[in-house]
Amino acid sequence: MNDLSLIMPEILLTGFVCLLLMVDVYRKPSSGGVTFWTAVVSVGIVLVSIVTYWPAEKSTGFSETLVIDPMSILLKLVLLISLLFNFFYAREYFKRSGKGQSEFYILAIFSALGMMVLISAQSLLTLYLGLELLSLSLYAMVAMERDSALASEAAMKYFILGALSSGMLLYGISMLYGVSGTLNLAELAEYSVRGDQSLLLVFGLVFVLVGISFKLGIAPFHMWVPDVYQGASTPVTLFISSAPKIAAFAMAIRVLVDGLPGLSIQWSAMLTILAVTSIAIGNIVAIAQTNIKRMLAYSTISHMGFLILGVIAATAQGYAASMFYVIIYAITSMSAFGIIILLVSKSKAPELINDFAGLAKTRPWISFISMVVIFSLAGVPPFAGFWAKWFVLKELIASGSVVVAAVAVIFSLIGAYYYLRVVKIMYFDEPAPDSHAGNQPSLGTYVFTLNGALILFLGLFPGVLMHYCLVAMQAY
Repeated sequence: MNDLSLIMPEILLTGFVCLLLMVDVYRKPSSGGVTFWTAVVSVGIVLVSIVTYWPAEKSTGFSETLVIDPMSILLKLVLLISLLFNFFYAREYFKRSGKGQSEFYILAIFSALGMMVLISAQSLLTLYLGLELLSLSLYAMVAMERDSALASEAAMKYFILGALSSGMLLYGISMLYGVSGTLNLAELAEYSVRGDQSLLLVFGLVFVLVGISFKLGIAPFHMWVPDVYQGASTPVTLFISSAPKIAAFAMAIRVLVDGLPGLSIQWSAMLTILAVTSIAIGNIVAIAQTNIKRMLAYSTISHMGFLILGVIAATAQGYAASMFYVIIYAITSMSAFGIIILLVSKSKAPELINDFAGLAKTRPWISFISMVVIFSLAGVPPFAGFWAKWFVLKELIASGSVVVAAVAVIFSLIGAYYYLRVVKIMYFDEPAPDSHAGNQPSLGTYVFTLNGALILFLGLFPGVLMHYCLVAMQAY
């Protein structure tokens, strides 16, 4: 019973997604809102169940294959909050475009269930099970728009490359198991710290890092990101850009920090190369993009490179800075794709950056919140994105990696160009005659405003969130 109490949120979520399947089967074709509100209420109840349980110390269950600690609780809370935002954005998109796809909510909850298992994994086997439940749901979500050849192509690429990365991850896990004789991360950590690291252990680390890098979208394992972001429907792209990044960060912490602390020198060196490559490729290639979703895809690649800079520091403060970064990025990325959703109509969906021309003249409030979001992505003070980069760079410099920090700053300044270009187009270019129709406020507008207000609040008071990140990582 004690083990079951540890996974009560996961049990509730599993029960609710089964209920949601039945509701969606028996609802009337015209009552698509029933599935949406059932999903929202279900996630809300699970969120409350997590809020009521904040453990003072680490608890393990199911023969130490699952762990509940402050880090897992905080990340699950952020995950479910982002899931609620995703639902409201998706609802707005389906109403505006006339494409009712209630399976989105079901697949998103299945995906969230996999993420929650992944976040609490204390065994390499549990970690892989959570990862596959997450991945299979995402493959199906990308392919939801069956009439779109672009979506089908993106889903096929994502599936093939995802299967390849999962195979590499399994190969790495088999090497780690072959050397250490255990799948438990705590026992693996003890083995790695003893100092008898064989070449096979380092080889296993390389393959595991490939799997983690693919899920985060880090260069040179980023080739799926632009195609999937462009090909998938906007709610799916919004979902992929936010919630799974939180789970991928947890996966990196569990495997590298919880499982292989004795190899910190090796994985820090590998992550440094991956981080610098990601920041460089992401920011430079994004400049040449004309499609807004592809531009945001390369932006994601650069942000994921920035994210792992905190992990390179290999300190509790560095891990907390990375956690702060991934949470801020998830919030900001949702609102970035929310801009696209609010401009969708049955006749047209914005695809090019120039489609946002003159938005300040036709939709002044939307353009103002959009400016807040874009400035946060660019790292302009006093918005939340600035503090995310500040905390990571501070910990990186404190660890002695001054050159890497300087390179990251230089490429961030280069990257500011393509963000500011969007603001310039919105505020200084003339709108097309029939663009940005539908000025009436909607539920999506209010959610987008709340999203922007959250970015501004965390920019003005970053210590509120950073405090909880430091508490979550104090065990390290």
